[in-house]
Amino acid sequence: MSEPRKILVVDDEPQITRVLRQSLKAHRYDVRTAAETESALDTFRDWGPDLIITDLQMPGADGIEFCREVRKMAATPIIVLSVRGDERTKVNALDAGADDYVTKPFGIDELLARIRAALRRSPVDDGGLTLLEDHDFVIDTAKREVSVKGKPVHLTPTEFDLFLHLFKNRGRVLTHRSILGAVWGGDLTEQTEYLRVFIGQLRKKLEPNASTPKYILTEPWVGYRFDPSGRGE
Repeated sequence: MSEPRKILVVDDEPQITRVLRQSLKAHRYDVRTAAETESALDTFRDWGPDLIITDLQMPGADGIEFCREVRKMAATPIIVLSVRGDERTKVNALDAGADDYVTKPFGIDELLARIRAALRRSPVDDGGLTLLEDHDFVIDTAKREVSVKGKPVHLTPTEFDLFLHLFKNRGRVLTHRSILGAVWGGDLTEQTEYLRVFIGQLRKKLEPNASTPKYILTEPWVGYRFDPSGRGE
Protein backbone atom coordinates (compact mmCIF):
# COMPACT_ATOMS: atom_id res chain seq x y z
CA MET A 1 0.00 0.00 0.00
CA SER A 2 1.35 3.44 -0.93
CA GLU A 3 2.19 6.04 1.69
CA PRO A 4 -0.61 8.55 2.42
CA ARG A 5 -0.24 11.96 0.82
CA LYS A 6 0.88 14.67 3.23
CA ILE A 7 -1.17 17.85 3.70
CA LEU A 8 -0.14 20.89 5.75
CA VAL A 9 -3.10 22.97 7.05
CA VAL A 10 -2.28 26.56 8.07
CA ASP A 11 -5.07 28.37 9.94
CA ASP A 12 -5.34 30.17 13.28
CA GLU A 13 -8.94 29.05 13.87
CA PRO A 14 -8.80 25.88 16.02
CA GLN A 15 -12.25 24.73 14.93
CA ILE A 16 -11.23 24.90 11.27
CA THR A 17 -8.00 22.97 11.77
CA ARG A 18 -9.84 20.39 13.90
CA VAL A 19 -12.51 19.79 11.25
CA LEU A 20 -9.96 19.63 8.45
CA ARG A 21 -7.67 17.29 10.36
CA GLN A 22 -10.51 14.89 11.10
CA SER A 23 -11.97 15.01 7.59
CA LEU A 24 -8.64 14.64 5.80
CA LYS A 25 -7.45 11.83 8.04
CA ALA A 26 -10.76 10.04 7.40
CA HIS A 27 -9.81 10.13 3.72
CA ARG A 28 -6.36 8.65 4.42
CA TYR A 29 -4.31 11.85 4.23
CA ASP A 30 -1.41 12.46 6.62
CA VAL A 31 -2.10 15.87 8.19
CA ARG A 32 -0.12 18.41 10.16
CA THR A 33 -1.32 21.86 11.21
CA ALA A 34 0.14 25.28 11.99
CA ALA A 35 -1.49 28.40 13.42
CA GLU A 36 0.86 31.01 11.90
CA THR A 37 3.24 31.34 8.98
CA GLU A 38 6.58 31.04 10.80
CA SER A 39 5.82 27.61 12.25
CA ALA A 40 4.16 26.65 8.95
CA LEU A 41 7.36 27.40 7.05
CA ASP A 42 9.37 25.36 9.56
CA THR A 43 7.00 22.42 9.10
CA PHE A 44 7.14 22.83 5.34
CA ARG A 45 10.94 22.68 5.30
CA ASP A 46 11.19 19.76 7.72
CA TRP A 47 8.25 17.63 6.58
CA GLY A 48 7.90 18.32 2.85
CA PRO A 49 4.09 18.12 2.42
CA ASP A 50 2.52 17.16 -0.91
CA LEU A 51 -0.07 19.95 -0.63
CA ILE A 52 -0.76 23.03 1.51
CA ILE A 53 -4.10 24.49 2.60
CA THR A 54 -3.74 28.00 4.04
CA ASP A 55 -5.88 30.84 5.32
CA LEU A 56 -4.98 34.43 4.41
CA GLN A 57 -5.57 36.22 7.71
CA MET A 58 -3.17 34.95 10.38
CA PRO A 59 -0.86 36.31 13.09
CA GLY A 60 2.44 37.64 11.74
CA ALA A 61 2.94 37.39 7.99
CA ASP A 62 -0.31 36.77 6.12
CA GLY A 63 -1.17 33.94 3.76
CA ILE A 64 -0.12 35.93 0.69
CA GLU A 65 3.42 36.28 2.02
CA PHE A 66 3.39 32.62 3.04
CA CYS A 67 2.56 31.64 -0.55
CA ARG A 68 5.45 33.75 -1.82
CA GLU A 69 7.89 32.14 0.62
CA VAL A 70 6.80 28.63 -0.35
CA ARG A 71 7.13 29.47 -4.04
CA LYS A 72 10.77 30.46 -3.48
CA MET A 73 11.44 26.88 -2.43
CA ALA A 74 9.05 24.55 -4.26
CA ALA A 75 6.11 24.08 -6.64
CA THR A 76 3.99 22.36 -3.97
CA PRO A 77 0.26 22.87 -4.71
CA ILE A 78 -1.31 25.54 -2.49
CA ILE A 79 -5.05 25.88 -1.84
CA VAL A 80 -6.14 29.13 -0.18
CA LEU A 81 -9.11 28.83 2.18
CA SER A 82 -10.47 32.28 3.11
CA VAL A 83 -13.57 34.26 4.06
CA ARG A 84 -12.44 36.95 1.61
CA GLY A 85 -14.11 36.13 -1.67
CA ASP A 86 -13.61 39.31 -3.72
CA GLU A 87 -11.86 38.97 -7.06
CA ARG A 88 -8.95 41.29 -6.13
CA THR A 89 -8.02 39.10 -3.15
CA LYS A 90 -8.24 35.99 -5.29
CA VAL A 91 -6.00 37.54 -7.94
CA ASN A 92 -3.46 38.61 -5.31
CA ALA A 93 -3.35 35.07 -3.93
CA LEU A 94 -2.94 33.55 -7.40
CA ASP A 95 -0.21 36.08 -8.22
CA ALA A 96 1.59 35.06 -5.04
CA GLY A 97 1.66 31.43 -6.18
CA ALA A 98 -1.59 29.87 -4.97
CA ASP A 99 -3.06 27.19 -7.25
CA ASP A 100 -6.63 27.26 -6.01
CA TYR A 101 -8.97 29.41 -3.90
CA VAL A 102 -11.92 28.20 -1.82
CA THR A 103 -14.17 30.67 0.01
CA LYS A 104 -15.38 30.05 3.58
CA PRO A 105 -17.85 28.69 4.50
CA PHE A 106 -17.03 25.70 2.33
CA GLY A 107 -18.32 22.18 1.77
CA ILE A 108 -15.84 19.46 2.67
CA ASP A 109 -16.77 17.50 -0.47
CA GLU A 110 -15.84 20.48 -2.64
CA LEU A 111 -12.54 20.93 -0.81
CA LEU A 112 -11.73 17.22 -1.19
CA ALA A 113 -12.43 17.52 -4.92
CA ARG A 114 -10.03 20.47 -5.17
CA ILE A 115 -7.39 18.49 -3.25
CA ARG A 116 -7.74 15.48 -5.54
CA ALA A 117 -7.48 17.71 -8.60
CA ALA A 118 -4.35 19.46 -7.30
CA LEU A 119 -2.61 16.23 -6.31
CA ARG A 120 -3.21 14.43 -9.59
CA ARG A 121 -1.54 17.15 -11.64
CA SER A 122 1.96 16.20 -12.71
CA PRO A 123 4.44 17.11 -15.47
CA VAL A 124 3.12 15.98 -18.84
CA ASP A 125 4.76 13.08 -20.67
CA ASP A 126 5.19 14.02 -24.33
CA GLY A 127 6.84 10.79 -25.44
CA GLY A 128 10.30 12.14 -24.66
CA LEU A 129 9.70 15.52 -26.31
CA THR A 130 10.36 18.13 -23.65
CA LEU A 131 10.79 21.29 -25.75
CA LEU A 132 7.70 22.67 -27.50
CA GLU A 133 8.01 25.70 -29.77
CA ASP A 134 5.67 27.78 -31.92
CA HIS A 135 6.29 31.36 -33.04
CA ASP A 136 7.44 33.36 -29.98
CA PHE A 137 6.58 30.66 -27.43
CA VAL A 138 8.88 27.98 -26.02
CA ILE A 139 7.78 25.48 -23.36
CA ASP A 140 10.19 23.17 -21.56
CA THR A 141 7.89 20.49 -20.17
CA ALA A 142 10.65 18.79 -18.17
CA LYS A 143 11.63 21.97 -16.34
CA ARG A 144 8.07 23.35 -16.50
CA GLU A 145 9.36 26.64 -17.86
CA VAL A 146 7.89 29.05 -20.43
CA SER A 147 9.56 31.81 -22.42
CA VAL A 148 8.07 34.39 -24.78
CA LYS A 149 10.35 36.07 -27.32
CA GLY A 150 13.31 34.61 -25.48
CA LYS A 151 12.29 36.01 -22.09
CA PRO A 152 11.35 33.63 -19.26
CA VAL A 153 7.85 34.01 -17.82
CA HIS A 154 7.12 32.79 -14.30
CA LEU A 155 3.93 30.74 -14.09
CA THR A 156 2.46 29.04 -11.05
CA PRO A 157 2.02 25.25 -11.37
CA THR A 158 -1.66 25.58 -12.27
CA GLU A 159 -1.01 28.41 -14.73
CA PHE A 160 1.62 26.24 -16.40
CA ASP A 161 -0.78 23.27 -16.70
CA LEU A 162 -3.48 25.52 -18.15
CA PHE A 163 -1.16 27.16 -20.66
CA LEU A 164 0.33 23.82 -21.72
CA HIS A 165 -3.17 22.50 -22.42
CA LEU A 166 -4.01 25.60 -24.49
CA PHE A 167 -0.69 25.34 -26.34
CA LYS A 168 -1.11 21.66 -27.20
CA ASN A 169 -4.57 22.46 -28.61
CA ARG A 170 -3.54 25.68 -30.36
CA GLY A 171 -5.87 26.77 -33.10
CA ARG A 172 -8.76 24.78 -31.63
CA VAL A 173 -11.76 26.24 -29.85
CA LEU A 174 -11.84 24.67 -26.39
CA THR A 175 -15.02 24.82 -24.33
CA HIS A 176 -15.00 25.96 -20.72
CA ARG A 177 -16.01 22.48 -19.62
CA SER A 178 -13.29 20.71 -21.62
CA ILE A 179 -10.55 22.99 -20.25
CA LEU A 180 -11.73 22.63 -16.66
CA GLY A 181 -11.97 18.87 -17.05
CA ALA A 182 -8.51 18.53 -18.61
CA VAL A 183 -6.66 20.80 -16.18
CA TRP A 184 -8.61 20.51 -12.93
CA GLY A 185 -10.42 17.22 -13.37
CA GLY A 186 -14.05 16.19 -13.73
CA ASP A 187 -15.03 17.51 -10.29
CA LEU A 188 -14.79 21.17 -11.33
CA THR A 189 -16.26 21.31 -14.84
CA GLU A 190 -18.88 23.94 -13.94
CA GLN A 191 -16.48 26.53 -12.43
CA THR A 192 -16.38 28.91 -15.42
CA GLU A 193 -15.75 31.99 -13.26
CA TYR A 194 -12.80 30.19 -11.70
CA LEU A 195 -11.36 29.54 -15.18
CA ARG A 196 -11.86 33.18 -16.17
CA VAL A 197 -9.64 34.33 -13.30
CA PHE A 198 -6.83 32.01 -14.37
CA ILE A 199 -7.14 33.05 -18.03
CA GLY A 200 -6.86 36.66 -16.87
CA GLN A 201 -3.67 35.81 -14.98
CA LEU A 202 -2.16 34.12 -18.04
CA ARG A 203 -3.00 37.10 -20.23
CA LYS A 204 -1.27 39.48 -17.82
CA LYS A 205 1.89 37.39 -18.04
CA LEU A 206 1.89 36.36 -21.73
CA GLU A 207 0.11 39.08 -23.69
CA PRO A 208 1.67 42.43 -24.72
CA ASN A 209 -1.60 44.03 -23.60
CA ALA A 210 -3.89 41.90 -21.43
CA SER A 211 -6.91 44.14 -22.18
CA THR A 212 -6.65 43.40 -25.91
CA PRO A 213 -5.35 39.82 -26.08
CA LYS A 214 -4.02 38.50 -29.36
CA TYR A 215 -2.85 35.03 -28.26
CA ILE A 216 -5.42 33.73 -25.77
CA LEU A 217 -8.70 34.55 -27.50
CA THR A 218 -12.21 34.43 -26.08
CA GLU A 219 -14.84 32.56 -28.05
CA PRO A 220 -18.03 34.19 -26.66
CA TRP A 221 -20.28 31.86 -24.68
CA VAL A 222 -18.12 28.88 -25.69
CA GLY A 223 -14.57 29.00 -24.33
CA TYR A 224 -11.07 29.99 -25.45
CA ARG A 225 -8.63 29.50 -28.32
CA PHE A 226 -4.85 29.90 -28.30
CA ASP A 227 -3.25 31.42 -31.42
CA PRO A 228 0.57 31.54 -31.10
CA SER A 229 0.83 33.64 -34.25
CA GLY A 230 -1.01 36.51 -32.60
CA ARG A 231 -3.07 37.08 -35.73
CA GLY A 232 -6.33 35.81 -34.25
CA GLU A 233 -6.98 33.57 -37.21
